[in-house]
Amino acid sequence: QVHLVESGGGLVQAGGSLRLSCAASGSSFSINAMGWYRQAPGKQRELVASITSVGSTNYADSVKGRFTISRDNGKNTVYLQMNALRPEDTAVYYCNADITKYTPTRQFAAWGQGTQVTVSS
Repeated sequence: QVHLVESGGGLVQAGGSLRLSCAASGSSFSINAMGWYRQAPGKQRELVASITSVGSTNYADSVKGRFTISRDNGKNTVYLQMNALRPEDTAVYYCNADITKYTPTRQFAAWGQGTQVTVSS
């Protein structure tokens, strides 16, 4: 089993910043792509940003220039630096990782429990 644990959410005023972290733990695994998704009340879950194992990144148009995704492969951790936050960024943010588990080998997507980000106007 591989577990993802997120931290760093909270309440911030518009224009402020937050940094989310997500650490993966378990045994006999490797991580391929990692990403952050979010889900606002009454809306579908959407991709915010993703990063491959070699550092290639992808962002939703709504966060380009404001959010930065990064990862520390040695710590099995992915980060999301969120600047210039807007009320419309309010959502539960979920960490996602594409996992390869060994002995036996299998691949699956792991999800964190979610962390609330609330941006007040």
